[in-house]
Amino acid sequence: MSERECMEFDVVIVGAGPAGLSAACHLAKLAKKSDTELNICVVEKGSEVGAHIISGAILEPRALNELFPDWQERGAPVKTQVSSDEVLWMTGDNAAIKVPGLFVPSAMHNKGNYIISLGELCRWLGEQAEALGINIFPGFAAAEILYEDGRVAGVITGDMGLTENGEHKPTYEAGYELRARYTIFSEGCRGSLGKELMQKFNLRANADPQHYGIGLKEIWVIDPDKHQEGLVVHTAGWPLDSHTEGGGFLYHAANNQVYAGYIVALSYSNPHLNPFKEFQRWKHHPKISQYLEGGERISYGARAVNKGGMQSLPKVSFPGGVLAGCDAGYLNGAKIKGSHTAMKTGMLAAEGVFAALSSAEPDDTVGNYEQRVKDSWVWQELYTARNFGPAQHKFGNFLGSVFIWIDQNIFRGKLPFTLHNISADHDSLQPAASVTPIVYPSPDGKISFDLLSSVFLSSTNHEENQPVHLHLADTTIPIEKNLPEFDEPAQRYCPAGVYEIVEEGGSKRFQINSQNCVHCKTCDIKDPAQNINWTVPEGGGGPNYSGM
Repeated sequence: MSERECMEFDVVIVGAGPAGLSAACHLAKLAKKSDTELNICVVEKGSEVGAHIISGAILEPRALNELFPDWQERGAPVKTQVSSDEVLWMTGDNAAIKVPGLFVPSAMHNKGNYIISLGELCRWLGEQAEALGINIFPGFAAAEILYEDGRVAGVITGDMGLTENGEHKPTYEAGYELRARYTIFSEGCRGSLGKELMQKFNLRANADPQHYGIGLKEIWVIDPDKHQEGLVVHTAGWPLDSHTEGGGFLYHAANNQVYAGYIVALSYSNPHLNPFKEFQRWKHHPKISQYLEGGERISYGARAVNKGGMQSLPKVSFPGGVLAGCDAGYLNGAKIKGSHTAMKTGMLAAEGVFAALSSAEPDDTVGNYEQRVKDSWVWQELYTARNFGPAQHKFGNFLGSVFIWIDQNIFRGKLPFTLHNISADHDSLQPAASVTPIVYPSPDGKISFDLLSSVFLSSTNHEENQPVHLHLADTTIPIEKNLPEFDEPAQRYCPAGVYEIVEEGGSKRFQINSQNCVHCKTCDIKDPAQNINWTVPEGGGGPNYSGM
């Protein structure tokens, strides 16, 4: 058996997303300013920086201004300023009401923000990090956490070149031990190592359950005559019912591109609901199809987003490390934005780690990182937005929207109480027999599409005959429990066709097409038995998003 090679660093950062790369850049700048030498590495499971990054995305540039005040001179791919906002309440498949600006929650106004590709921004941040001397290792998945004396001591990257049965191929290469005094975990929403850390250190002891949505996105190139660069459209209502949270977005980016997307809260109760098919039929609404008709869809992807807000935040520091960005859950639900808070918490993590490194003794507070967050504008934002998600869950979409408008526009998020949602998303499904199945229209191949052709556009690829990275704690549950009770919802909530019920010789079996996985983590969140554990596949596998 091969011995693992060990590499020593001062700081290891897991994940080259906005939080991880901002942490790396800020840490390097702090070291340079104090004339200190630090050995920092960023490990990224995608084949390259940005390959697994997907977001709407509208960027509030506040954190970017702080990280690189000269970002425009440096050529950051942040150029399309929002020119106008539209919020539509869709009352049916052909009808919609434009919500007057006065009645739009103040947090949803986007003046001064930019329509961006978050993947492109991360590639640019990666270039800035490398210029600052940061080691970035794309294609290496952090698969295990190193613990020593009750502390995090770094991570182990996944082995390469294993067969499905765990045997060594000729190309086998053992993973590396990446050891560090402190480790910043910034894997994004529902990070597999972050989940382990929350359990090991009981980080969620005083937090509400985290809540999630599944976000689906397509990039279209449309007719220049229909394109309105800078236009931002958000929708609520149809096709979802009044008790299912979610909505759509259409952002007019540069170069005649539009970003079309849909988010469905994973607290939905009807097991027959299919988020991908909800997205496809939403595009046929005249207010959306008017832009897409005659255009070409060039990319597709999906990713879970956390939406629990302040009440769902875990403790974010522990012996040897911290959680930053969406690994902790810093997305601002009222703004529908998390990139700026991810970047800022990455910077605050860097400041905490830098302070902790100056101490001769291990600092379990990691430079008072948690307090640094609470003293920052991130905490102020999350506090004022704290009732957004719980209000929608408690009151439904329409009355919840009324409450949110009063909360945000009249009281500026300072109502003298805090709502809570203590029901976990996976507990929300009703028995399949008790609810009406949803009949979805067939895709037309012009505006709406089938699932497999969509996954093809994500350029998803996994090395063949590798160990399956989607683990079932109990292999009998899908057929014996989930199928009779919930019509096995994994067939529908997965946006990549990973899970199927296959009939063979008069019996049924649960098939996992792991090669299709786009790493959205929805299965890990929504499975009603919490029977599916998403782990990292071989490094470099998964989607290869371009411009998402």
